[in-house]
Amino acid sequence: MITLWLFILIFSSCGFFWFSRQIAEAAREHAKQQSEKLNVQLLSVACQKRRLGVLKNGQLGIKSEFLFEFSSDRDNAYKATLYLENQTLVKIDVPPHRIID
Repeated sequence: MITLWLFILIFSSCGFFWFSRQIAEAAREHAKQQSEKLNVQLLSVACQKRRLGVLKNGQLGIKSEFLFEFSSDRDNAYKATLYLENQTLVKIDVPPHRIID
């Protein structure tokens, strides 16, 4: 019986890690698209918060916040936040930043 529980624990941990990597790749892609849209340089993407919760569609899933840094003038770095539910982008908070033509 202990072997079964150990197997379930290992399998779920591997599954959660694999799904978390997919979410991180989706966040990186969303940050890249947002950077291209704003015409800024993407510097980095990092996970700020990840938790299990009830999504807007009523199902259980992973809610994540990713921080991405960007630069518009190569001197200053700004931090924006991506809010994801599983791999779906829900909201983006972009701070005021300098726009260079």
